[in-house]
Amino acid sequence: MNPKSVGLHHITWRATASGVADETVVADAIAWLVGDHELVEIEHTTSYHGSGLHMVSGVCKRKTDSLASLARIGMENLRSLLDDLEIRFDENHTLHFRLDFNAFIDGDVVLAAPGQVTTIKCHTKVEVYPGQVAIEECKNILEAAYEKAKAEQ
Repeated sequence: MNPKSVGLHHITWRATASGVADETVVADAIAWLVGDHELVEIEHTTSYHGSGLHMVSGVCKRKTDSLASLARIGMENLRSLLDDLEIRFDENHTLHFRLDFNAFIDGDVVLAAPGQVTTIKCHTKVEVYPGQVAIEECKNILEAAYEKAKAEQ
């Protein structure tokens, strides 16, 4: 599959850390996902109850960078996303999933279980043009990311 034949508008990764946590660890994790520290932002804010929070996000806006970012989650996770595509892909052409934050910090990229609290949230917008079937375009993206992950093994 030619990666240029498929496209992502963007990919966004977000994580929340408590005010006492080392936000640079979270920022480093997000930077690895997006492939560039310059694409990571840390927002210092407070929770509803007033405690400090760090909102860490990274966004890739270029198609090739977005596909590379998606490929970083690995072949096994990409296969799982393909298997669960019906529940993870919405009517706005956006793919949603979460990574287990604690496993990620320990060096393992694992899709989070439903209801898991500590996660890195991802959403990525798939390009869909008139005459294209949205879910097929998302499958093409995941397959292209899978091939990229396989080639980088």
